[in-house]
Amino acid sequence: MSDSNSLLRALPAIDRLLQQPALTALAERCPPVLLKEAAQAAVAELRRRILADPTTIDPETLSEEQVAQVAARHALARLAPNLRQVINATGTLLHTNLGRAPLATLALEAIVAVSCRYSNLELDLSDGRRGQRHAHVEELLCRLTGAEAAAVVNNNAGAVYLALAALAQGREGIVSRGELVEIGGAFRIPEVMAASGVRLVEVGATNKTHPRDYENAINEHTGLLLKVHTSNYRILGFSAEVSGAELVQLGRRHGIIVMEDLGSGMLFDLSEYGLPREPTVAEAVAAGIDIVTFSGDKLLGGPQAGILLGRRDLIEKIRKHPMARALRMDKLTLAALEATLRLYLDRARALREVPVLAMLAADPEELRLRTENFATRARQALNSRATLSVVSTPATVGGGALPLTELAGFALALTTDAVSVDQLAARLRRQSPPVVGRIADNQLLLNLRTVAPEEEDALLQSLTKALADTDE
Repeated sequence: MSDSNSLLRALPAIDRLLQQPALTALAERCPPVLLKEAAQAAVAELRRRILADPTTIDPETLSEEQVAQVAARHALARLAPNLRQVINATGTLLHTNLGRAPLATLALEAIVAVSCRYSNLELDLSDGRRGQRHAHVEELLCRLTGAEAAAVVNNNAGAVYLALAALAQGREGIVSRGELVEIGGAFRIPEVMAASGVRLVEVGATNKTHPRDYENAINEHTGLLLKVHTSNYRILGFSAEVSGAELVQLGRRHGIIVMEDLGSGMLFDLSEYGLPREPTVAEAVAAGIDIVTFSGDKLLGGPQAGILLGRRDLIEKIRKHPMARALRMDKLTLAALEATLRLYLDRARALREVPVLAMLAADPEELRLRTENFATRARQALNSRATLSVVSTPATVGGGALPLTELAGFALALTTDAVSVDQLAARLRRQSPPVVGRIADNQLLLNLRTVAPEEEDALLQSLTKALADTDE
């Protein structure tokens, strides 16, 4: 048995490690500084282990060849991007932590097309003069919703902030107490209003608000009436709210702007697929709402974006506000949004090709068959290293949309005696690609509703590797 001093003396020198084939083979892929850091990290880890307990070290593992191989793994890990593809097997369609809506293939192609070359982002090709980036999507948005004009910014919180600042800064905005929502990350409607310079006036009660509540609060300082769709929670039971149409009538009588934040805007009614009836963007526009805002990366199924629709004079005022430039959308997001909106021109095609819509409309029986087929493949690949079964479990929409909605479906349930279910979930997150599932009833559930069919092979490979690791 070697003592710690002899083991420490046996540690290879960094310059000799860098000459080993395992590291020289990475020279073209990995910058020299990262190779050196990886070698230093490998030696430092061995030194730490030796000082902690030399009896755990096999002297043969200190050879230059073996330490170089460890360093090479360190280097490859450092080459991996921090932001990378993950397989979402949680059954939550719009998982905020996993990037919300996956994009349609057409949107990805549009991003590539405008990113690898120059584009006409702010150039009017008809006359060669400077154009507006809004123009690439405005006509589509107006056609799909019936709005007079449209503008886009980088997210819906930005859209709400910009509209408030442009239309009612220094004045009062009247909102129902039941609609003072928190929109995620501790960003709340009262705080957004305060930041935009609009003084909040709360009316009604948490559970009930009537038209007279707004009427009684209107005065010479009122800048707008704001309705916020409670897309991320529901008030049930003894409750009442004022509809957008009622607010429009009130606003018309007093000459006051009416604005509605739909949060997660829907362009199609999907109630035929068992989803609850949600107001569509076109319905809000048809009701006469002056300004409508909603997200691009929720039920629309596009990139992160804040979309503003409504009266042309108000949209022009919003565009001219100084903060519009700070919140403007970049060319890649704009390309993805335009491509996504074009899919909506054909309802059947959108339901097939916009991933979120396809997942929402997925048939439970088809999901059961797909899950059972995957389970058969997994049993063969795992060779009894885990217990697998197909269980009935709902999926959820997530992303602050349709909060009470459960989508009937099935999941693959896994357990293994080798590690705990938490350890198994952690092993799956360390694979390439990482897999994120859901733990319930001491089982790891993999819900294929949120896994694209073309991801199944990669899911099986990651699952096989994670369970093979349990044998080590």
